[in-house]
Amino acid sequence: MKSKEHYNHLDHKEAFVLLHKGTEPPFSGEYNNHKAKGKYVCRQCENVLYTSDDKFESGCGWPSFDDQVDANVTRVPDADGRRVEIICSNCDGHLGHVFEGERFTEKNTRHCVNSLSIKFVKE
Repeated sequence: MKSKEHYNHLDHKEAFVLLHKGTEPPFSGEYNNHKAKGKYVCRQCENVLYTSDDKFESGCGWPSFDDQVDANVTRVPDADGRRVEIICSNCDGHLGHVFEGERFTEKNTRHCVNSLSIKFVKE
């Protein structure tokens, strides 16, 4: 993994999401309707987070995944006390939130991820 001094430069919008736990507007992200085969990495440190095989259409307005790559995504209690935040296990960048019990897929899990927090790497 990249050390902190080798993290990618973030523009204002990317920093708002990854560093300040912001959220991009629904249906605005470049990966919401993305269907290419490959992997999704953290925009800040390039830690591999998700694969296209785990991406699905939830209709929520953000990219949705029902699984993660290994232990590369960490769950932490959200500051609002109601949700579970997901962060990159390498750089602690904010990715979004995880929800369970919605029955969108057999895994019954939805990682709701901001497009601004990830980059796509084609297969």
